[in-house]
Amino acid sequence: MRKPRKQSRVRVPRLPHTSRAPKLAEPRRRLRLATVLALLMFAAIAIRLVQLQLTDASAYAAQGLKARLVHDILPASRGAILDRNGKIIVHSVETRYVAADPQVIKDPEKAADDLFAILADYGVLRSDLVRKLTPHKGADGKTDIRFEYVAHQISIEDSERIAKLSIAGALEIGRDERRHVPGYDFASNVVGYTSKSDLSGQLGIEKAYDAQLRGIDGMHTYERGQGDLNKPLPQGVQELKPARPGSSVELTIDNDLQFLVQKSLGDRMAALGASFGTAIVLDSRTMEVMAMASYPSFAANDPGKSDPEDLKDQCTATVFDPGSIHKAIIMGAALQEGLITPSSTITVNSKVKKGDTTYTDHPPQKDGTAMTIPGILALSSNVGTIAVADMLGKDKLYEYQRKFGLGQRTGVGLPNESPGQLLPPAEWTGSSPGSIPIGNGVATTAIQMAAVYGAIANDGLWVQPTLVRKIIAPDGKETRPPAPATRRVMDPVYAQQLRTMLEGVTTLDDATGHQAAIPGYRIAGKTGTSKLPKDGGYAPGDVVSFIGMAPAEAPRYVVAVTAHVPGGAGGSVAAPLFKDMMAVTLSSFGVAPTGTEPPKLTIYP
Repeated sequence: MRKPRKQSRVRVPRLPHTSRAPKLAEPRRRLRLATVLALLMFAAIAIRLVQLQLTDASAYAAQGLKARLVHDILPASRGAILDRNGKIIVHSVETRYVAADPQVIKDPEKAADDLFAILADYGVLRSDLVRKLTPHKGADGKTDIRFEYVAHQISIEDSERIAKLSIAGALEIGRDERRHVPGYDFASNVVGYTSKSDLSGQLGIEKAYDAQLRGIDGMHTYERGQGDLNKPLPQGVQELKPARPGSSVELTIDNDLQFLVQKSLGDRMAALGASFGTAIVLDSRTMEVMAMASYPSFAANDPGKSDPEDLKDQCTATVFDPGSIHKAIIMGAALQEGLITPSSTITVNSKVKKGDTTYTDHPPQKDGTAMTIPGILALSSNVGTIAVADMLGKDKLYEYQRKFGLGQRTGVGLPNESPGQLLPPAEWTGSSPGSIPIGNGVATTAIQMAAVYGAIANDGLWVQPTLVRKIIAPDGKETRPPAPATRRVMDPVYAQQLRTMLEGVTTLDDATGHQAAIPGYRIAGKTGTSKLPKDGGYAPGDVVSFIGMAPAEAPRYVVAVTAHVPGGAGGSVAAPLFKDMMAVTLSSFGVAPTGTEPPKLTIYP
């Protein structure tokens, strides 16, 4: 029997775990995951929407509104400057400005040519136009300049011509104004002028009262669309804050008198070749300035064409040695202190020496000559005045100089007023007792010396001169400036005595002021001839003056005339001008002669 055959075993290798067949996908699990992710996404969106709607909505809306808002400044018109009767001295005229966006101008050369054809008469240079219209950067070298002023204060007609140019889309034309002085140089040194760019006051009343004149700009805020809706939105935000025009300033000056005084001064100064001249008319009771003229003057509409030295007000800013018009202070102080009387006599020699300086008269008196106080004033005796000043003493002399207002600003109302200069007694030199009494070594202004004689005319009461009567608001409300400062310098009796003695200057034989006399009126005043301080010394030529009042027995007006001329004297140069100006003042305001007889005065007892 056969043995059965052994069967061979074949091993089948097992597949590794990683090689197992993949499991089938589970759709429900994926769906749940996608749903969760979608829900999270929508939740985030919902939260953000809630945030936008409830918390950030106002902020985003404000930002959007801010981007659409336009703020247009509404310039306030500058107030006018008027005379005492409400007549216009200077006012504002509506004009236009032109500005450009250089970044959108394709051909600056052609654009400059087009604008220059219209703007040449306004002093605009073509080269400046090309520079401004050519795209350029700011001071940081990075920022594109998008706004350049091309011209200010052009007429409305010319602005309309510019608006029709092909480059009009790159230009902005807006409301502007300029100051207009109908009288060319009328009272220009008093009124001053403004800058062309913003009409801010630069000099004179324009500067002193700039805050009242300039007003307050308004604002028009409105919502403007973008793109095709680049225009004001009818239902958008609208807010209007109207401009408040500036107030007007009414001066004490009378237009007609100012014109006559200024013309008379200008004509005479030009004929004499004067470097400067001043004329002041004061109401002696109120010390209001009725007229105040300077030579040279300037065109207030275009001050840039004048020498800077011509722009200042000579009456308040120029200082000079007063000379013999200062002698009235010496005699007034001596009267007040009881050192002299109208009947006093002073022994006068041919000369007197103080320190290293000898002082004489012209012509000199004989040694030992007795002179009256009116005679000393009439002949303008230096030696006699120094003798009275010696009686007074340097401390009292200085005291009365201060009481009469020297060495300090009058506060008349103009900027740049000079206080002048006095030498305190402690600083006097050996010659000071001779020079100071006769008005040398003393620096004064024309308005200071006019105020001195105003105090004599006003019975010894010094009253601060004033130029402004009132401020008139746009609604018509009037505001008066503070009452002027006053102080008693002399008793009325002594002031009247001094006025009487000063009448001899125009009436006595050989007196220095005969040419100031006005038929029918009594005139009290004083001549003066001195020097103009310059660079530590004196300028060539003479400063000549006459200051007086009329009617002398009851003064209504004070007129002060001063000039720096190549040569002359107060009696021959300033006195005739005083006569003309005082005569027209008395006539203009209907001041008739009082009919009283002039005093009987003598030079020698």
